[in-house]
Amino acid sequence: MNERLLDKIDSPKDLKDLSFEDLNCLAGEIREELIQDVSKTGGHLAPNLGVVELTVALHYALESPKDRIIWDVGHQCYVHKMLTGRRQEMKHIRQKGGISGFPKRAESEHDVVDTGHSSTSLSFAIGLSEAMKKCGKEGKVAAVIGDGALTAGMAYEALNHGGHLKSDVMVILNDNEMSISPSVGSFSAYLSRVRLDSHYVSFEKEFEQRLKNIPAIGERMYEIGKHIKSSIKQLIVPGMLFEELGFKYIGPLDGHDIETVARNIQMAKDLDTPVLIHVVTRKGYGYKPAEDNPNKFHGTSAFDIKTGLAISKAAAPSYTEVFGDALVEIAEKDKKIIAITAAMTSGTGLDKFAERFPDRFYDVGIAEQHAVAFAAALALGGLKPVAAIYSTFLQRAYDQVIHDVCLQDMDVVFAIDRAGVVGEDGPTHHGVFDISYLSTIPNMVVMAPKDENELRHMLKTALEIKGPVAVRYPRRNGLGVKLEPAKVLETGRSEVLRDGQDVAIVALGTMVKTALDSADILAKHKISATVVNARFAKPLDEELLVALAQQHRLLVTVEENALWGGFGSNVLRMLMTNGVFCPALNLGLTDDFIPHGTIDELLDMQGLSSEKVAARIEQRLNKMSPTLASEAQGKLFKNLRKAFLSKINVFE
Repeated sequence: MNERLLDKIDSPKDLKDLSFEDLNCLAGEIREELIQDVSKTGGHLAPNLGVVELTVALHYALESPKDRIIWDVGHQCYVHKMLTGRRQEMKHIRQKGGISGFPKRAESEHDVVDTGHSSTSLSFAIGLSEAMKKCGKEGKVAAVIGDGALTAGMAYEALNHGGHLKSDVMVILNDNEMSISPSVGSFSAYLSRVRLDSHYVSFEKEFEQRLKNIPAIGERMYEIGKHIKSSIKQLIVPGMLFEELGFKYIGPLDGHDIETVARNIQMAKDLDTPVLIHVVTRKGYGYKPAEDNPNKFHGTSAFDIKTGLAISKAAAPSYTEVFGDALVEIAEKDKKIIAITAAMTSGTGLDKFAERFPDRFYDVGIAEQHAVAFAAALALGGLKPVAAIYSTFLQRAYDQVIHDVCLQDMDVVFAIDRAGVVGEDGPTHHGVFDISYLSTIPNMVVMAPKDENELRHMLKTALEIKGPVAVRYPRRNGLGVKLEPAKVLETGRSEVLRDGQDVAIVALGTMVKTALDSADILAKHKISATVVNARFAKPLDEELLVALAQQHRLLVTVEENALWGGFGSNVLRMLMTNGVFCPALNLGLTDDFIPHGTIDELLDMQGLSSEKVAARIEQRLNKMSPTLASEAQGKLFKNLRKAFLSKINVFE
């Protein structure tokens, strides 16, 4: 049996001596192994299948790591990892202890930037190019960005600046939406060759200079010629927008033609001006199930290669599905409800809404800032907008949430999907800061359901509350509880699920089930626990929390959010403000960027499994003095507080 070409590739340098025929064979081998690996681990299959040839061409034409390749978003970097010495580690990609599904500087010198959010690559490329120039470093900077990422304003801000600076950057626009006809492809390829050829570029500059030097009429002729040239180019060149921004436009090219793409990259590398190379690819290319359904295979769980079907399916629907169904159900009776998403129609569960109410649905593209301000304007006009955005992506619109929604007390509902740890996508996608960054904003109400049935109630409640409301829920399947007709909950009121005497566990969202399970474990150790479903991170149920603090030896808060500025911190601040001091234990996510792994693995690592929550509570109780909550201790705390406040008043 002949050795495969892929077995000989340990770094990009190993591509240099291969013929284009060999490179095409190599692409086939990469695609086959990629499908095999991802079918076992899950991951972003369709985007990576679409860039196999493009990635091979990039590494053939450039010299990484001397030349820096920056992957926008980064979920299309699997082939890049295979070609840069991590092929064997692909078998454990996105698994705990394995390599990341996104570029990671700590993994390889070939990974230039840690990425995971869209539309940042051009800013990094332009900034890095400027730094290299000022520091005297050699090499080209190339940014690979998808057509979807160009819907974000940040990308155009960078293009505008890069063109102004005349930065020595190369932008590879990976367009997997449009199709390319032979005539357009041939014509554009011809134009690209002519315009990139160094002899033509030199001639063009020399001709323009000579025209200007003609006595008396030279400058005028040059200006007329320039306007005529610009008008003609607008008719025949498809990339005039980029030309106007200062980038030399090349393409569109067939992104699955290694030789064409590689030769254009090589020619563009010799220029010292901003260049944009437009390549057309097809998501899922080479694997029919992914080609037929690229959205399904954008991010997939483990699947059967022959059928393309998921290997296992949970019995209970996901929170995302329940949200989507509930919104359709409620919207049937209220025509003012509008749904908005930022390029995540199916990811946020809005596909059914879009199909049922196409005139009441808006996908604004990867433009979260616009999505939030747009929602505020819809509310201003008397509608009821629901903006469904992943927790980690809503961070990108924080100013709009404050300035355009909360400051003006707009009736906007934020359906925050992927709240908490999300598993294998890792730190760029964990939604672990939303309670912290939303609870600080005046007028905002923040809720988190204990199960999928309560999510329905919270959505109904959010649409009835006046002012901005956020409902956060996880990326996982529900608990399998019975779904009831949606009803309105009392704002700011918690739910006592279990009574006890020793410890009060106040849990939020996904941690309610964990708290109940922990209480069962504690009961076996003769520790009696009250369990409360907080429901609201803001406003807090102050009356109940004060009573719990006064009636139990220990008050425990549990949340799937960063501890700093989170639910537990806000509870303690509220108690102190009310003059209540009690032994407390805040459990949540530590002050770290949490790695990738399964959700259960990550929660256990953070001490948030039911077993570890119970153990931490018991450990704290064992360390406490029996008289810690005595009346004398309480009086001491009150006296200390009084003295502390009196000192503050001096400065006031």
